[in-house]
Parts: sequence; structure tokens; C-alpha cells
Amino acid sequence: MSFISHRINLIKPSPTLAVAAKAMEMKQSGLDVINLGVGEPDFDTPVNIKNAAKKAIDEGFTKYTAVDGTRELKDAVVRKFKNENKIEYDLNQVMVSNGGKQAIYNALLATLNPEDEVLIPAPYWVSYPDMVLLAGGRPVILETKPENNFLLLPEQLEVAINKNTKWIFINSPSNPTGAIYSQANLSALAQVLIKFPHVLILSDDIYEHLIFDGEEFYNIVNVEPRLKERTIIVNGVSKSYSMTGWRIGFAAGNKEIISAMVKIQSQVTSNPCTISQKAAVEALAGDQSFLATNLETFQRRKNLVHKMINEIPGLSCGEIDGAFYAFVSWRLFHDKKTPNGKVMASDNDFANYILEEALVAVVPGVAFGLSGYFRMSFALDDHVVTEACNRIKRACEKLN
Repeated sequence: MSFISHRINLIKPSPTLAVAAKAMEMKQSGLDVINLGVGEPDFDTPVNIKNAAKKAIDEGFTKYTAVDGTRELKDAVVRKFKNENKIEYDLNQVMVSNGGKQAIYNALLATLNPEDEVLIPAPYWVSYPDMVLLAGGRPVILETKPENNFLLLPEQLEVAINKNTKWIFINSPSNPTGAIYSQANLSALAQVLIKFPHVLILSDDIYEHLIFDGEEFYNIVNVEPRLKERTIIVNGVSKSYSMTGWRIGFAAGNKEIISAMVKIQSQVTSNPCTISQKAAVEALAGDQSFLATNLETFQRRKNLVHKMINEIPGLSCGEIDGAFYAFVSWRLFHDKKTPNGKVMASDNDFANYILEEALVAVVPGVAFGLSGYFRMSFALDDHVVTEACNRIKRACEKLN
């Protein structure tokens, strides 16, 4: 007899955390493992943000706040959307959560009924389908193509929508591919969505400040304001501000949906950490100059990884427009053998080989909904990234 609910069998543990755990276990055993699996910047949280948190502690700002965040932080979120994105929201249209992941899950729980479908372009962030399943919906995966830079095409979207479609997810820049939806790309998708007023849009903008080669960031509300009432924008301070562990995300959109999301959060976690909220106010309202400095570093690393990976016979990586990941094709090594005679038959086979042979941890592409690839993060020091690429090259040379 099992005491576990049936819904647990619908989902799988996070593949990225599984890779990180295995890499950590190998490191603790004394092996020099380079972990390219976890998606977080290697930069420390900026000093002014840390000082704001210390001040909050010293001043005793350690009690409950409103479930959806302090007025001060919500004001900062409203100003951020107005100043950076040229989108205006009232306070009752925004909420603060324990990371962007909770905001997404809140939105799904607040809206999904049995039989409701959520359209998810693949490759996707590993948590999207499982969150949909946990919330009682049905993920519908729309496979994109490398020749289209892994972007969803408007004709794909239109064919996929039916009476059960509740949401479409748009993640730009993308985890895992780094692809961005340009103004023209979003406009084409928006023209389709206007035809289907029952479909909601979740815009995951968490990598908004990490766009390369001078490109500009747009979300679908920027491009088509008529979709504003049907769009929930999710963002946070984790990636751009090097605050992954502080766990502050936020969402903005339709006030009825936001109100329902707050109601759910009130019964699950209540308010986000008070100290983290004070730090997030400083992140959004304080000095932003380090964002450009960090972006220059990521741009340099991106160029380095793109060049080195594409110089390895058998591996290939398309353009990386944003975020800090390379989504690398290993398909030419399919059915090749390791020195021990192991056949490379799956993404897991290849990733395990790279980990054991090269001592480099990467995430299998199947975790993101598209086989034949692996994801590697370049949010690490230049010399570490260089060493990792050299190790991968040497391991690939041993496949025959």
C-alpha cells in the first residue's frame, strides 16, 4: 500500500538538480568536476543589495508582510515595468512570490481546469510540463526546429490551438537555447493569438537583461498591447542580479488572475522572505550599472563557448542570442562507441560519458523536450569554461 498521491507519479525530479547532485557527489569523492549544469551566474550579489539586506536585519524587518509583497517592493516592480518595459500596471495587478517558479505555478493553479491544455514550445525549461501536470492541466509540446533558431512559428501556433487551449508559454531569451523572440517574431505570434480570445499568454522574462550583440528585448505586450489583459508576465531578480538563492520573483497582469494567485500563495507559503524583499527593492531601484558590466562578461564567454564548441568535430551549436546557455547538438556521435565499447544511443548516454570521461557535467537535451542535444552553462569564469570545452573535445576525440 502506498501513501503517495497519484499526481506524484506524473512528474519527475528536476534533471538539472539531479546533474548538480551527481557532480557534487563526484567532487566530494575528490574528482575535479566542472559543473556546467546549474543555471545561475557565478557573480556575487552586488554589495549595495547585500547591505540593504543587512540593514533590514539590523532594523528588525523580520515580521510577516502582506502575502503578495510589501508596498515598497510592489511599487518598485510597478516602476520597473513602466520605466524598462513601457507597460503600466496598478498595484493590484502585480504580486511578489518566492522565486519566478512559484509565480508560474500560482498562475497555473489559479486558472487550469481538467482538460485544459498548455502549449509549450520545445526545447523548454525543464519545469514547465511538470508544473502543468501538477496543476491538473495537460502540457502540449510544440517542437521547434534549429533552422528556425528554435522559435515557435505562427503557423505552428495556429494549428495547435483548440477549444481546450488555456495557455501558451513564451520564454525569451530562452532556457535552454538562448534564442530570443524579436519584435517581428512576437508580432506574428500576436496576430494569431488575437484570433483566439480564450487563450492566455505566460511571458517568462527572467533573462530579460541578458541579450547579446546589441539586440533589444521585447515581450508580447510591448508588441501588441491588446494582449495585455490576457498576459501574465513573470520575472524576478535571480538571474540578472545574481540573487538565485534570495528567492524573489514577481508577476504582473490581469488583476483577477493575480488576485487568485495571491489567494493560492496565502495558503501555501504566505509572504516571501522579508529580508529578501528589502534586498530586491534595492536591486530594482538601486544602481543598475553592473548589469552592463556583467553582460559584457557573458558576451565574452558566449563568444568563447560558441567558437570552441563549433571547432569540435561532431558537435555544433547555433547562434546564442541571450541567457547564458549553449544548446549543443551531439547527433553526429549517435551510435558511436566509447573506448569501453559503450554505444552512444541517447542523450543520457552522451551526458554520462562526458561526466565520467571528461569530468564535465552537462544536462541531457531530452530533459528540455528535444533529444540529440545537451545544455551547458557558461556562467563560469573564462578559464573554467575554456578548460571544460577542452575536456569535452578530448572526450569526443575518443569516440569512434
